[in-house]
Amino acid sequence: MQIREMKEKDNQRMEQIIKRSLESFDLNIPGTAYFDPELSSLSQYYQQQPNAKYWVVVNDQDEVIGGVGIAPFGQKKEVCELQKLYISPEAQGKGLSKELMKVAIDFAKEHYTCCYLETFKELQAANFLYIKFDFRQLEKPLEETEHNACDAWYIKKLS
Repeated sequence: MQIREMKEKDNQRMEQIIKRSLESFDLNIPGTAYFDPELSSLSQYYQQQPNAKYWVVVNDQDEVIGGVGIAPFGQKKEVCELQKLYISPEAQGKGLSKELMKVAIDFAKEHYTCCYLETFKELQAANFLYIKFDFRQLEKPLEETEHNACDAWYIKKLS
């Protein structure tokens, strides 16, 4: 297993992983990442953003099995958002989300003072991971959110 920055050739596979994951929880609904316009061109999207990156984890055959991104959040220069943390079903339970989180948070610390994320309460494993990484749950989303279907919000101080 290796974590590397996303390449254009990884776009289709990562889109499949994200969509299948959301479908498996019946979360292929408006207001989720499922309908993000950049979903089919993630590598280009993150390259165009300031202080943003998307990483993928690949197996020994260089096949993408998961990923995570960091990008600016809204107009707040000091706040980033942890985005699109997804692992393919066959690769879950191996600690890959934890490894991706470490890479993303280390990058975020170089550019931001806080990291925000949005998710769903029913994604219990994800929520547990965020709490383990010292994210604090919020009662409501930050302004400028794009995923209005989410029902769980977290923030972490990076300093």
